[in-house]
Amino acid sequence: MASAADQMATSLNLSKFGKATELKKRLWFTLGALIIFRMLSYVPLPGIDPTQLNLLAQQTQGGVMDFFNTFSGGALERMSIIALGVMPYITASIVVQLASSLSPTLAAIKKEGESGRKKLNQYTRYGTVGLTAVQGYFIAVGLEAFGATQGAQAVVEPGMLFRISAVISLIGGTMFLMWLGEQITSRGIGNGISLIIMAGIVAHLPTTLVQLFEGGRTGTMDPVRLVAIMVAVIGLILLICFMERAQRRILIQYPKRQTARGVQAERSHLPLKINTAGVIPPIFASSLLLMPLTVSQFAGQSAASGEGGFMNDFVIGLNQYLTHGSPVYMLLYGLGIVFFSFFYTSVVFNPEETADNLKRYGGFIPGIRPGKSTETYFDYVLTRITVIGAAYLTFICLVPEYLVSALSIPFYLGGTSLLIVVNVTMDTVTQIQSHLLAHQYGDLIKKAKLKGGRAR
Repeated sequence: MASAADQMATSLNLSKFGKATELKKRLWFTLGALIIFRMLSYVPLPGIDPTQLNLLAQQTQGGVMDFFNTFSGGALERMSIIALGVMPYITASIVVQLASSLSPTLAAIKKEGESGRKKLNQYTRYGTVGLTAVQGYFIAVGLEAFGATQGAQAVVEPGMLFRISAVISLIGGTMFLMWLGEQITSRGIGNGISLIIMAGIVAHLPTTLVQLFEGGRTGTMDPVRLVAIMVAVIGLILLICFMERAQRRILIQYPKRQTARGVQAERSHLPLKINTAGVIPPIFASSLLLMPLTVSQFAGQSAASGEGGFMNDFVIGLNQYLTHGSPVYMLLYGLGIVFFSFFYTSVVFNPEETADNLKRYGGFIPGIRPGKSTETYFDYVLTRITVIGAAYLTFICLVPEYLVSALSIPFYLGGTSLLIVVNVTMDTVTQIQSHLLAHQYGDLIKKAKLKGGRAR
């Protein structure tokens, strides 16, 4: 027989939404923060010529800049103050997490609890400023060089003053987005950074759909190919929904206890998600690739207008080899996804700590001895389901990359973007349902108190 909590969760609907005041406040705050994010994407860097900037967007179309532009919601092609988005923050987070796993000093700080977490967050912020400054400087240099060979300039007045103002503006925009994401997490609904990334992707979605159907209408794209793309997208969405809800449930048994029905053994399940790492591996892998690619892309503009030399040839060659759909790019991207799948799974789930907690509370896995044997079993199961999760993420992210290159699709269609949108949407809906469930529990408690008061 289902418990009261299960029955309430089953009958949960949005009819109680109007009464959930706290939830409505959180949703309005989240919506307002995302509107501010979209407005900032239209605030340009000082000293930019919009006409020449439009030529830059057209010239780099189809390359890595399309991918970065999708993540920033079009802020990069408009060269706004948030052109870099939250990618420097994500890259800095990767570096700090890797360092905390390798450095004994940072590992000790991580174990300090809340105070250690605040210290690591501060280090992440410092790293974000440094990475944004480096990427911003190369973007400013690339903008100055763009169009120089044609006698035109994307920058009205090139020089050190423009470079300094561009770097400061980009640092301010990225740090504001980082703060905005933290505010959404604490005062809104869902993970703020993930929602900002998703908002950028969704904002670029109408343009992608218009290009897709316009190609079918004008005949530049074969109708069969158009239908195949739509079917593939729907299939990927269904696959993502299925895999994100897939679990490996491990039976946990507790010692026998005396109950009203006699002596019974309590049993429960420890659910392990097939994709324990979530959307983190593709985001981490893409952000690590985007950092050098952004620098090389804009440095390539400067190299193209230079006098040649080894470094210029190296930068131009790097841009050619690491374009979307190229074997080198897909290989590095796939390896990055696999590596971060295992790395982040080890960060999220600690077999030793879980085995110790089970032993402390008297729980055990039938047929497995508590302690070291349980830890080995957890590690055995986790490794194998992570292989499936990593293969699934690699498939979702690389197949669209290959299709864009093989079918010559004239716009960016990313599995990573699809994965982020579906995952963040599912997570946000789950949190909304949790708030509604908590609100219904609150109503039941109030009614029980009122009945108890009347009975007296």
